[in-house]
Amino acid sequence: MKVVLDTNVVVSAFLSPAGNCAVILQLALRHDTGVNIYFSSAVLAEYEEVLCRSKFAGRINLIAVQRFFEILYKIGTTVHVVPSHITLPDEADRKFYDIAKKEGAYLVTGNIRHYPTEPFVVEPADFLRLLTS
Repeated sequence: MKVVLDTNVVVSAFLSPAGNCAVILQLALRHDTGVNIYFSSAVLAEYEEVLCRSKFAGRINLIAVQRFFEILYKIGTTVHVVPSHITLPDEADRKFYDIAKKEGAYLVTGNIRHYPTEPFVVEPADFLRLLTS
C-alpha cells in the first residue's frame, strides 16, 4: 500500500511513540509490511525543518530523526511532480496532495480539512483500519 505522510503525522510519531502516527511511521519504515512511503525533496525539507524546530528541543530525539532520514532514503520512493492547480486552504500542503494523487497513494494527515474530500486523503486511525481490512 502506497502512503504519503503529512508532516503533522511524522511529528506526532516522534512526540507520541505509542500513538497511531508512530505505528504508521514504523510500518512505512520496514521492508516487510507492504506499506511503501513516497516523498519529494520538498517533503523531506519540510520534515527536516519542522522536526528540528527549537520548540521540539528535548521532546524529539535528534538521533532518532537522523535514523529516520537514513532509513527513508534507503527504502522510500522519491517522486517528482508537476504542481497541480487545485485550490487548497494551505498552499504548503500541495506537495503532499500532488504526490498522493500522482502515485495512487493514501495521504495520511491529521489535518484532513486542509485537503479536498477525496477517498485517498485519510486520517491516521482510518489508514490503520484500511490496513487491517
